[in-house]
Amino acid sequence: MAYTFLDLVSTPSVKAAQEANGSRDYFEVAGKDRSFDRFTPSEAAFIAARDSFYMATVSENGWPYVQHRGGPAGFLQVLDPTTFACADFRGNRQYISVGNLGANDRVSLILMDYPNRSRLKIFAHAEISTDPAILAKVAVPGYRAKVERALVFHLEAFDWNCPQHITPRFTMADIEEGIAALHQRIAVLETENAALKANTLSASAHSQGE
Repeated sequence: MAYTFLDLVSTPSVKAAQEANGSRDYFEVAGKDRSFDRFTPSEAAFIAARDSFYMATVSENGWPYVQHRGGPAGFLQVLDPTTFACADFRGNRQYISVGNLGANDRVSLILMDYPNRSRLKIFAHAEISTDPAILAKVAVPGYRAKVERALVFHLEAFDWNCPQHITPRFTMADIEEGIAALHQRIAVLETENAALKANTLSASAHSQGE
């Protein structure tokens, strides 16, 4: 049995740290039938709903570099159970991630759903593409940003993190959706209040005219 994600990261030093902290036995027996090397519809839906992710690459001098990638929800797309991609929009033009990928195609990604306290970790090999067919697949209609290339990720393994220590955070869209019912209720109450005021004024005028 395998646990692909942990198998990849369980180097001798990691195993030593687990041993020193009393968790090695747990990881020897727990969750060993979790290959997690193909996306299911659940992961595909989670990925497609994201509006950002964090990507780590490694430079030729050994330093890791973590960069935020963002766009409209849906800019990150699953193409098949082992491949996903996104448009790479123009940023500050340092091209650090692009340069790192030219020397080492391994990436580690973290995708966050803060409101629901969910976190998906992914190991992949990243491919830089300017193929028009790929660019068409990752196009984001109506989004005003220059697409310089596509990033195509070939899945190696993924894993889900527990929600512990994830602080819920909400976008304006989340907040607006959450309070939409409240706004509707306020509008109904304001209409009812205006009608009551009108009826009161009408009754008062009628009473004074008698």
